[in-house]
Amino acid sequence: MGGLRPWARYLLLLVAHLLALGLGAVVFQALEGPPALRLQAQLKAELATFLAEYGACLPPGALEELLGTTLRAQSHGVSSLANGSDASNWDLPSALLFTASILTTAGYGHMAPLSAAGKAFCVVYAALGLPASLAFVAALQHYLLPSFSCLGVWATTRWQLTPARAALLQATGFGLLVATLFVLLPALVLWGVQGDCSLLEAIYFCFGSLSTIGLGDLLPGQGRGLHPGIYHLGQFSLLGYLLLGLLAMLLAVETLSELPQVRAIVKFFGSSGPVTAEDQHGILSRDELDLSTLPPPTPASDQTPPC
Repeated sequence: MGGLRPWARYLLLLVAHLLALGLGAVVFQALEGPPALRLQAQLKAELATFLAEYGACLPPGALEELLGTTLRAQSHGVSSLANGSDASNWDLPSALLFTASILTTAGYGHMAPLSAAGKAFCVVYAALGLPASLAFVAALQHYLLPSFSCLGVWATTRWQLTPARAALLQATGFGLLVATLFVLLPALVLWGVQGDCSLLEAIYFCFGSLSTIGLGDLLPGQGRGLHPGIYHLGQFSLLGYLLLGLLAMLLAVETLSELPQVRAIVKFFGSSGPVTAEDQHGILSRDELDLSTLPPPTPASDQTPPC
C-alpha cells in the first residue's frame, strides 16, 4: 500500500469512514428499533385507555393539544411536573451549567433558550467563547503535557526501554488513570447517589460527557425532586467535572497521538514519502532537540580583519 497515490489514500480513508458510519447505523437500528416500537405501542395503549375512561369529559383534540404544549416546553427544559429541583430552570447554577455545556460542546440539550434575544446571544457567545475556550485548553495542555511525559522518560532510563515502548507505556498508564479518575469513580458516585440509574447508565453518562457527545437523555438529579441546595451542589460539581474531565481527555488523546504507530498512520495518509525514523521511534529527545537547534558553526575566515 506504500505505492498508492495520495488521492487513492484519501479515497480509501473516506470509504473506511463511510463503512464505519454504515456499520454503526445498522447496529443501532438492530438494537434500538425493537425497544422504540415497543415503547410506541405502550404509549398508544395507555393513551387509548385514558381516552376510553375520560374521553367523554374532554373536548376533541384537547388532550393532544395539551401533550403537544407539554412536549414543546420539555424540549426547552421547562417541566410542569411537581419537582422542586426543576422549579427554576434559569437560576445561576443552571445557567452556569448551560454555558459550560456550550463552551465544552457537551450540549446536553436539557434546556435551551426560549426568547429570540437568548438565541441570538447564544450564537454570539458560542462564536466568541468556543475559540477562547479552545485556546485556553490548548495552553493548559501545552503546559501540563511535559509533566506527564516524565513517566516515559523515567521508564526509559529505569528499565532501558526503547522510545516506542516507553511511549506505549506512558499512553497506556495515562489512559487508565483518566478512565479511572474521570469515568469509573464518577460513575460509581453517580450510581450510588442517583439511585434510579444503573452502573452502565452512569458510565454511559460520564463517557458521553467527556467525549462531548452529551445526548442529554440522562442528567444527574433531573426529575427526582431533590432539595434545591443539593441539586445546585450537584450542578456545580458537574460544572467542575466537565472542565477538568475535558482537559484530562484532551491530554490523553494528545498522549495517544504521540505513539509511533499513530504517527505512522498519520504519515501514511499525510504524505507519499517514506516513513522516517522519527515516526518509527517517537519524537526527538530533549537533548537531540537542543542539539538540532544549535546554529551551524561558522567557518574561520582566512582574511585578516580590517584595521
